[in-house]
Amino acid sequence: MLQVPAWLRWFTLSLVAAGLIVALPNALPEHLRARLPSWLPNQAVNLGLDLQGGSYLLLEVDLPAVQRERAESLMGDVGAALRKAGIGISGLEFGADSVRVTVNDTARYAEAKRLITDLNPTMATSLVPGARQYDMTEPGNGRIVLTQTKSYADQTRQQILQQSVSVVNRRINEMGTREPSIAPQLPDRIVVEVPGLQNPAELKEILGKTAKMTIHLVDEGAEAELMTNPNMRAPIGSEILPIMGEARRTVIRRRVLVAGERLVDAGVGFDQRSGQPAVTTRFDNVGARQFGEMTRDNVNHRFAIVLDGQVLSDPRINEPIMGGTGQISGSFTTQAANQLSILLRAGALPAPLHVIEERTVGAELGADSISTGRLSAIAGLGLVALFMVLRYGLFGMFANVALALNLILLLAALTPLATLTLPGIAGIVLTLGMAVDANVLIFERIREEQRNGRGMLAAIDQGFRRARDTIIDANMTHLIAALILFELGSGPVRGFAVALGFGIATSFFTSVSVTRLIVVTWLNIWRPRALKI
Repeated sequence: MLQVPAWLRWFTLSLVAAGLIVALPNALPEHLRARLPSWLPNQAVNLGLDLQGGSYLLLEVDLPAVQRERAESLMGDVGAALRKAGIGISGLEFGADSVRVTVNDTARYAEAKRLITDLNPTMATSLVPGARQYDMTEPGNGRIVLTQTKSYADQTRQQILQQSVSVVNRRINEMGTREPSIAPQLPDRIVVEVPGLQNPAELKEILGKTAKMTIHLVDEGAEAELMTNPNMRAPIGSEILPIMGEARRTVIRRRVLVAGERLVDAGVGFDQRSGQPAVTTRFDNVGARQFGEMTRDNVNHRFAIVLDGQVLSDPRINEPIMGGTGQISGSFTTQAANQLSILLRAGALPAPLHVIEERTVGAELGADSISTGRLSAIAGLGLVALFMVLRYGLFGMFANVALALNLILLLAALTPLATLTLPGIAGIVLTLGMAVDANVLIFERIREEQRNGRGMLAAIDQGFRRARDTIIDANMTHLIAALILFELGSGPVRGFAVALGFGIATSFFTSVSVTRLIVVTWLNIWRPRALKI
């Protein structure tokens, strides 16, 4: 008698049972799901923005701000290098994408030009060896002008956009939001869709900060003067910044002692002295060494932790801190401390983001789409089931049972791993239509074996064996197409590809393993004398 190995029988039954348990919450209302025992899955499939509503933001990356910042940094390097060399200069200034300087000492003009050329960085990814980031022009009268090249501007735009998408993705995932859709939109925009988030205010607050954290020493002498003269200008090499949550200001030295890029982790804790919420930080090896050297060399002095142009905290160094861990204390609420830790863990945005369009998408369209999708799935399933019964009789019923289990397993696979979108529903409906292809191949192969004179058991066995290779080939081509769609597509296309890919896997399993198990069980129980298919 035709048999299925015991291990394969138990594996098939276990997988089907697990699928039924995982998919069950999707058939229950929310109040019943909440009453399920803790050891049972109680999660329903997560719906996308088009089905359950959520927040939509269109962000613009402030690329000119990055250009200005880099030009300002280059201006500082040029001024420091020329002053160190003792070369007299004037008119040192920067524009949106340029730096200008006038060399007063004409006898040392060539030396100044060489120093400035050395400070002009080369483009790492340029096709032209030695290509510089800035073009140098000499208008005369000792003037030198550095202007950003078009190729460097284009390279910067691509890098900043890619980095911004990566940071936005990490920040949203830190919020615990499932399956956000984040896609770049050339030349300088990012589309963000977050399903289930009906109030975009928190999202805007998280994404609206560059979160560029740096650590500086406090210019204590200038700060004492600031207390007596609030209108004073900051000394050269220092900067006056406000302190977050306080009315006072402080003066910090511009030199960065520890950069925020050295931060590897941040969390929420509580200050042991005040009991107030605080943010704990941990640096990498280089950052830990820099932080340790700073605290060792500046005991009894204060340092400032600066985030986006505001001083978060300016504590006094009582003793060296050599472990690479620290704490940011301030006037934080628990929510504010949590948001700051999210920002620091996700990393700094390379450029400010501006919200130019925001929408809260309602779920009314989603409800209609779900209802329509449910009806189309039921209609498709019913028509396919009717065809299989009319065409193959009892074996058609076996195929229909496998088809129903295929739908359940597909839903179970989507529940913890993916977000169901409207295109995903289309992928499910397509999967139902394709799912019986394998059964049709198997049944037609069995018929062919019968026509060739094989007995009932031999025809069934050979039908499953010989059709399996064809089924694998057909499903592999479909799976490759789904993977290509997922890799190259975005948004709705990816949703369709995910549903199609999971559907291919579940339909292969149910058509081959489940159907064979059903047929073998029927043969062992009923022991028919003839096969009619």
